[in-house]
Amino acid sequence: MEDNKKKVLVLFAHPSQRRSEVNAPLFKTAKSIEGVTAVDLYAEYPTFHIDIDREQARLREHDVVIFQFPLYWYSTPAILKEWQDLVLEYGFAYGSSGTALHEKHFMCAISAGGREGAYKADGFNHFKIRELLYPLEQMVNLTGMKYLAPFALFGSRTALEEGKIGRHNAAYKKLLVALVNHQLNVDVLANMEKITASSIDLVVKEDMA
Repeated sequence: MEDNKKKVLVLFAHPSQRRSEVNAPLFKTAKSIEGVTAVDLYAEYPTFHIDIDREQARLREHDVVIFQFPLYWYSTPAILKEWQDLVLEYGFAYGSSGTALHEKHFMCAISAGGREGAYKADGFNHFKIRELLYPLEQMVNLTGMKYLAPFALFGSRTALEEGKIGRHNAAYKKLLVALVNHQLNVDVLANMEKITASSIDLVVKEDMA
């Protein structure tokens, strides 16, 4: 990998991929991009026996970490919580000597069943999407990483019939390529609530867009 390239790690978690209309195509795209390591956690650890040393080595080797998952009950699928509990150990990810993740970037790539308007104070879900992900944002703060606003698809239950997936997939590819090529405006993205296919160009630098 050239010195000016970043290495991106996508940790994909979907417990029912045969039902996935959104995340499976996104994961396939992630696997196709040079500079991106795409890991299907449920495929690698079907019994949840996570190889801590292997996962910590992956983290050390990459500059950007992405959790890709469908939002389940305002949280991650179970294996991502198991991964956090086991892999992000004291002395590795936090604590006085736990500096392995310092200065790496982190973001979520999520699909949410509700419409975008449902994720606000007076909406059906009462909270903005970034607010619902605060536990992950605090994980990032504690481990010394830099948090980037989530990349989100709303209305995922009807996204296929509404023809949203192709555009969203193209935006995900643009996002990942921009991360690899150091062409994402991370300062802007860090302060946003979220980005979508409609707003991806706001954070991709002009020389790539």
